[in-house]
Amino acid sequence: MNKIGFDNDKYLKMQSEHIRERIAQFGDKLYLEFGGKLFDDFHASRVLPGFKPDSKLQMLLQLKEDAEILIVINSGDIEKNKIRGDLGITYDADVIRLFNIFTKIGLYVSSVVLTQYDGQPSADAFQKRLEALGIRVYHHYSIKGYPSNLKLIISDEGYGKNDYIETSRHLVVVTAPGPGSGKMATCLSQLYHEHKRGVNAGYAKFETFPIWNIPLRHPVNIAYEAATSDLNDVNMIDPFHLEAYGKTTVNYNRDVEIFPVLNAMFEMIIGESPYKSPTDMGVNMAGFCIVDDDAVCEAAKAEIIRRYYVGLCENRKGLVSDEEIYKLELLMKQAGVTADDRTVVSAALEREQETGAPAAAMELPDGTVITGKTSNLLGAASALLLNALKHFGGLADEVLLMSPQVIEPIQDLKVRHLGNVNPRLHTDETLLALSICAASDENAKNAMDQIAKLRGCEVHSTVILSSVDERIFKRLGVNLTCEPKYQ
Repeated sequence: MNKIGFDNDKYLKMQSEHIRERIAQFGDKLYLEFGGKLFDDFHASRVLPGFKPDSKLQMLLQLKEDAEILIVINSGDIEKNKIRGDLGITYDADVIRLFNIFTKIGLYVSSVVLTQYDGQPSADAFQKRLEALGIRVYHHYSIKGYPSNLKLIISDEGYGKNDYIETSRHLVVVTAPGPGSGKMATCLSQLYHEHKRGVNAGYAKFETFPIWNIPLRHPVNIAYEAATSDLNDVNMIDPFHLEAYGKTTVNYNRDVEIFPVLNAMFEMIIGESPYKSPTDMGVNMAGFCIVDDDAVCEAAKAEIIRRYYVGLCENRKGLVSDEEIYKLELLMKQAGVTADDRTVVSAALEREQETGAPAAAMELPDGTVITGKTSNLLGAASALLLNALKHFGGLADEVLLMSPQVIEPIQDLKVRHLGNVNPRLHTDETLLALSICAASDENAKNAMDQIAKLRGCEVHSTVILSSVDERIFKRLGVNLTCEPKYQ
């Protein structure tokens, strides 16, 4: 496990150099649409072992003297209180979070753009909040017939009605809290305004997946389809690139479908299109930095199985359709994997069968498998955490890490005063109790010192865990899957 398959240092160097080359291609300014996550890109780090979750952010820091950031948010998403599923916060809250993080590390955020603006009260309230923080805000509007009505779009009544966003640097990175925010439309609107002002500006797209220069059915690209199964993204050969250059490259359906429209827009805005294909628009160098394809394939296949289990649980909760599960099952077949290939699944199910109660299993980086069972004091996930920490600390199974005098008052508080029916400790309560015991017990302190070693471990639970336990495992960096059933 944990074999390195991706050269992160090479990636940082190649990616920043390639973006500089693309800036030079246009002369004055490059609007770079940033797809996916600028940091905390844990999907990329899972399928490309060696890729650091903040790699794209580190790459931008190498360009920070030339770069500024625009954060784009759809006004309708503010009105609907749209939530980021991975963080559990609204899109507008995430805009402020992104602004604070970028600013803290030395990146210049020049403004926020409210797209699809139509006087929404919540958007106006958010604008006042941003301006109180000293952040400039611009409005972009809906255009009737977008993106097909090119004559209207490329006119003073189309892009021309949008606010012109004042920018001052050669590289303008356009990012957003999530998909559907209007990043591409913002870039193209700015191209229209810049060229009316005599500025030689260009557009490019930075999206890690699908990786354009590895095979269409490579496990990494299949894993991307699995990760975006809710968006109905489909990887496909770029027909425009094949026709123009005779070379096979990979893109995805939305970019291929919109390319003829983008091409026509470029021609109307700047006189000619700088690109012959959607692949040409991209600047992603990740495919050149894979150094061990076997390791990457193994990691991507593991991710596909994890995505399948996530889909099963979301389906059980009524959040995704059966059709999405069928798609995930098809992707597993294409990758040549089954649920049985996830080692911790069989280990957890066997432990459940032995004990007659929910159980959990963890695979450590060296391949060792640890299990945890349900008891009167602890849930299976909590018992698993303690057993793993004992293993890492070289402690025997029979060692008692937490005193009943610490556990019982917590249980009493939960049941008698907080109205819980289940007295067993959740993972957060278990770690808190362990930290209390660590103040006076060397074994507990030893176990606490092992927590960082949990990152990257694989866990499977035989029941859907509570949101509290899910969050704790995520914060510990543990890759969690569950059987699609409730306790």
